[in-house]
Amino acid sequence: MSKLEITFPLDHPTGPGHLPGNPIIPGAVFLAEVLRLIADSLGLKVSPCHIKSAKFSHPTRPGDCVAIEFSAGARNDIKFQCTVGDNVVLTGTVKCDAPTP
Repeated sequence: MSKLEITFPLDHPTGPGHLPGNPIIPGAVFLAEVLRLIADSLGLKVSPCHIKSAKFSHPTRPGDCVAIEFSAGARNDIKFQCTVGDNVVLTGTVKCDAPTP
């Protein structure tokens, strides 16, 4: 199991427009950042990437520090779990392209 971390800045550009007064990081933005970090750490290409599953179970907000745990299996299948504090915010499985040369 490998670990990464990302902190979404308090002034993240998606915050003010996504649920004004109660900002959250949009799921598509959050998932894209998580996949980019995982792929970069493994030397894989983010695109094309087949998302087998993704479950958002708690909102992620500007200012949140997200811990990402992931493991790469056979055929570039990657399982991941993201937490903010004690809250699991995202779990999923993806299949990324072959390693970059």
